[in-house]
Amino acid sequence: MTQAAAIAKVPPPTSFKIPESVLVVIYTPALEVLLLERADHPGFWQSVTGSRASLQEPLTHTCAREVKEETGYAAPPEAFDNWRQVNRYAIYPHWRHRYAPGITHNTEHVFGLAVAAAFVPQLAAREHARYQWLPWRAAADRCFSWTNAQAIRLLPDRARR
Repeated sequence: MTQAAAIAKVPPPTSFKIPESVLVVIYTPALEVLLLERADHPGFWQSVTGSRASLQEPLTHTCAREVKEETGYAAPPEAFDNWRQVNRYAIYPHWRHRYAPGITHNTEHVFGLAVAAAFVPQLAAREHARYQWLPWRAAADRCFSWTNAQAIRLLPDRARR
């Protein structure tokens, strides 16, 4: 059964995540990038990520909600720059229980959020243990996710636009 058929066949209860998410690279004018360390996997550093709350939720609203939930930073949906980069990848087996049966892949949409200066995030303790602001190259090297590292490596070109 294809993933699309699995999604159509099993209406996900609210406890299942939708396999469509955003990745938000938060950065300063100096191209410092905010990274968050996962609470459930020490040493796994990443940008803000999160799944859509519903299939009707616009992706920029997902970005605003996830950034607020994970960092406490409030930005309006229109502040997020859609980088028009979409990644599809296999969901790590240890996280598949969060999705409906038969769901094995996620579609991730990459966005940027330029902030005026580095800020102290108010971390969601159940999600992240620590944070750091790093120059973009060091941030890309620190990420455990290849899609996150790839997105950060695009930052100098994206920020010039």
